[in-house]
Amino acid sequence: MEGIKDMAFCSEIVLQIKIARRANERLEVCKNNFDNIELWCSIQTILVASANISKILNPSEKKYIERGERLRNMLNVQSDFKILERKFRNSFFEHYDSRIDDWYEKNSNGKYIDLAINPSLNGRNLNTHRGYNSFNNTIEFRGDIFKIDTILKEMDIIYEKCNFFTLT
Repeated sequence: MEGIKDMAFCSEIVLQIKIARRANERLEVCKNNFDNIELWCSIQTILVASANISKILNPSEKKYIERGERLRNMLNVQSDFKILERKFRNSFFEHYDSRIDDWYEKNSNGKYIDLAINPSLNGRNLNTHRGYNSFNNTIEFRGDIFKIDTILKEMDIIYEKCNFFTLT
C-alpha cells in the first residue's frame, strides 16, 4: 500500500460507487414513472461511474499498470469482475459515433433502432443498437446483453473493501 495516495484512489472509487448507486435509484423510479431522458441518463451515469472505477483499477496506460495491480490486490478485486471490462461500455456510449459509422458502412438496409425499451421481450433483434430491459435490469447492444446488477453487486463488494481505506 502507498499510504495517502492509495487512500485517495479509494476515496474516488467510493465516490463513483455512490454516484452509481444514486443513478440506480433513479433508474428504479423510471421503471414505474417512465421518463426516457432520466432512464438513459441513469444508465449512462452507472456506466460512466463503472468506467471511472475500471480506469483506476485496470488502467490502460503502461505507466499506471502497477498501480492498478496493487489496488486490485489490496481490494481483492478478481480478474473476472465485469466492472474491469471495457468492451460494452465503449460500445454503448463511449465510442458510439464510430459504431454508427461502422453500422452504416456494413448495413445498407436502413434499419436503425436505438434506445429501445424491453427489446429482448420479442427475442434478439440485431438491428437494435442500444436497448434497456426493465424486467431484468439489463442493457443490450446489437444483441449483446450486459447485466447492470452484476456491476452494481461488484461495486458493493469493492465498496466494503475500499471504504476502510477512504480519507473521509
